[in-house]
Amino acid sequence: MTIAGESAGVEARRQHSHAQELRRQAHDAEQRAARFEIAERTESETAQLLAPLAGIGYHLLADRRWPGSRTAQVDMVVVGRAGVFIVDTKAWREVAVHGDRITRGQEDVTDDIARLADLAYSTEAALADIGLAPGEVHAVAALAGQKRMHARVASVDVIGTHDLVGHITKRGARLSASRVDEILTAMLTHFPVIGEDAATPPQIVVPAAVLPRDPAPTPPPATTVATLDDELTDQLLDGVLEAPIEDWMAFLDPAQAKLVRRSFNGPARIRGAAGTGKTVVGLHRAAYLARSTGGRVLFTTYIGTLPRVLESLLERLAPDMVGRVDFVGVHAFATRLLKERGIAFRTPGREARLAFDDAWNAIRASSPLRSSRFSRSYWEDEIKHVIKGRGLTRFDQYADLARVGRKHALPVETRQAVWDLYEAYSRGLRERRAHDWEDIVLLARDAVAAVPLERYDAVIVDEAQDLSCAMVSLMHHLVGDRADGLTLIGDGQQTIYPGGYTLGEVGISLSGRGVVLDVNHRNTAEILEFAKEMVADDQFVDIEGVDGVGDAVSAISRSGPGPAFHRFPSRAEHDRSMIERLSEVLRLIGTGHGDIGILTATNRQADDVRGVLREAGIPVIMLDEYSGRTADAVRVGTVKRAKGLEFKQVLLAHVDPRLLDPVAGEPSETEWERRERGRRELYVGMTRARDGLWVGVGNGVPRRR
Repeated sequence: MTIAGESAGVEARRQHSHAQELRRQAHDAEQRAARFEIAERTESETAQLLAPLAGIGYHLLADRRWPGSRTAQVDMVVVGRAGVFIVDTKAWREVAVHGDRITRGQEDVTDDIARLADLAYSTEAALADIGLAPGEVHAVAALAGQKRMHARVASVDVIGTHDLVGHITKRGARLSASRVDEILTAMLTHFPVIGEDAATPPQIVVPAAVLPRDPAPTPPPATTVATLDDELTDQLLDGVLEAPIEDWMAFLDPAQAKLVRRSFNGPARIRGAAGTGKTVVGLHRAAYLARSTGGRVLFTTYIGTLPRVLESLLERLAPDMVGRVDFVGVHAFATRLLKERGIAFRTPGREARLAFDDAWNAIRASSPLRSSRFSRSYWEDEIKHVIKGRGLTRFDQYADLARVGRKHALPVETRQAVWDLYEAYSRGLRERRAHDWEDIVLLARDAVAAVPLERYDAVIVDEAQDLSCAMVSLMHHLVGDRADGLTLIGDGQQTIYPGGYTLGEVGISLSGRGVVLDVNHRNTAEILEFAKEMVADDQFVDIEGVDGVGDAVSAISRSGPGPAFHRFPSRAEHDRSMIERLSEVLRLIGTGHGDIGILTATNRQADDVRGVLREAGIPVIMLDEYSGRTADAVRVGTVKRAKGLEFKQVLLAHVDPRLLDPVAGEPSETEWERRERGRRELYVGMTRARDGLWVGVGNGVPRRR
């Protein structure tokens, strides 16, 4: 072949290859155009399907820019009283979900869904600056033209477009109108219009039946999303002050919302004075961790009835996480664990009480335990909280113990007498084949230490200062030192049980993973100052092992009428005044029976109050029956039952005057400790009040019925 012929052949092949490339490019362009046309059509169809939401107060933000990108687009952001919904339309067919993966035909499209989940996560962070809980932001992949399809992948709901409206509205009106306006302003900044400079002032989308691509320019007042100022705090509070108290109990400020999402590389502690929102933060954090880990979370506390209330509140703030967070009191959890493991035990009761009776009655009159400066109950508490609460097994452990939480030092001979009483009591339990609650906790702790329970990704302990050393150890064994595993919440100032512990005794190191909440949103300034007088001279050893005098409050967001003590010479006058106070606060706007709590020191006093209210025709629900659901009935119970709760109006009934009067003479160690705990309990009861506080000081005579 000649050189010219070879050159012609090369040129022909080049032209043929070029023609093939042009045909491929044309085909690709046609496919891209078809996909773009499909995308345009499906997005338009989705917009039309969502249009009815505009007629019921929802704001529809169409064709918004993906934050951080110049070209990526978010099809639709829906903002309304049901929350925030980020909707991305997918023209996908043959979709299948395989566990945590999703495929489109043979193609794995999980990464597309994961990017949408990441977008929701960054949006949560932006909205934390205005105090919105993470669970109010939802990512939705809408499958064009499909119905009755719902799956969940990487925290994204994958549903048919025809089910979108029902999916959004089924959550109900969870946010106030004022909160929706705050969120909308933030979303207009977070999701700019395509082609609009991020620095351009955002525009409000006016709800309309037909969705415009470019919303009408109605600029809102300038709002800084990055910081919380007094005006914004007032705006957040205004939307919940008149709502039922259960709605108020789920309120977050921006600092709290950020703390909910904060990650810790080991055990962490959230502390703060009463009214700073510790329990609410813990509740939202439980929902957040369950959602972000995909696993289960245990929320526990000492008070057996509080978990039921918190579970009900979770149904309001994060209904999608119901069933993923277990709310169980410590004793109930230990009992359940022993049953699951087949470990034999007897529920504490009469036999345990008889065992201690026998041990106590055998003590000689010359024993230091019989001193008039101490009572039998003092030594019962010593064994229950100090010895068995730590699981001590040898006298030398007790002989050298600091006995955190007990104010009176014990010489070694007295400690030996206490240990002898403990051993006699333990023998009595064994002979009766009985257990007390401390035994139940220790059995559960040892069971988990021997065979780990691989069930929970995180454990949150509320009112951690009220637990025993063994209880905290049990919870620590469930998750160890893993990141975001153990969160302890509490305030040493609110310790109302004898004894105590330090985290060092449990083997827990916080290593700087402690956060203090210092803004009180619950109480008025007047209520808080009044309550602080009860613990003004109180000192305690905090669970972190340092001497504490209570955390300071840097800001109080509200003020109101000042409380006062009301002393009565007779129970009848006390009760008559209590009913008058009830009638008075019920006339206040936004206050119903269910917003009022009447708290007492003892169960017997609570029963007396219930009787008085029923005779007056006032609906009542006892705190040990209260489930956290809104009901038009006054809540009545002990201060201990009220821990973790709050009420618009609190009436403290039948307060012992000895807790308020100056101390006379030389009180015994038992009397001094009882007084300190009693005044702490009054502090706890007073700080349950949001708007108003009434304190009735009685003569202590039981009511005859």
